[in-house]
Amino acid sequence: MDKATHHLEVGAPAQACYDWWRPLTRLPEIFSDVESVEAVTGDGTRTRWKVAGPAGSTVEWEARITEDSPPHRLAWTTVAQSDPDVTNSGVVRFEDKGDGRTELEVSLEYSLPGGKLGEAVAALLANPQRKVERACTEFKRIIETR
Repeated sequence: MDKATHHLEVGAPAQACYDWWRPLTRLPEIFSDVESVEAVTGDGTRTRWKVAGPAGSTVEWEARITEDSPPHRLAWTTVAQSDPDVTNSGVVRFEDKGDGRTELEVSLEYSLPGGKLGEAVAALLANPQRKVERACTEFKRIIETR
């Protein structure tokens, strides 16, 4: 699996940061390729993701929350039965720095399938490190202007 990680400090309490991330449904606001994340279960522990691929295609999968430790950590991974060709996971860590400041760390891991789907996912994940950095910067802008 490949990995992209970025961290930065934001001017908001850890609980506010965690609360923004927890439903995962807001991720399209900060990840430009993510079209939608919708809750599949009432408690939001399972979600359906739709991500834009090349040439107008979309890639979809389900994910489940694997760790939920408010307000410190949130992790998720794909559900193999939803699409065995798409494997990814994410972890967001929130470290309270005091004085209304939080250090945010976002880590995404993924592996690319073969065939045409692999080509679509590879295009989608072009420069994943840069996409994670942009998402963190956009999150900082959103959370600090609330």
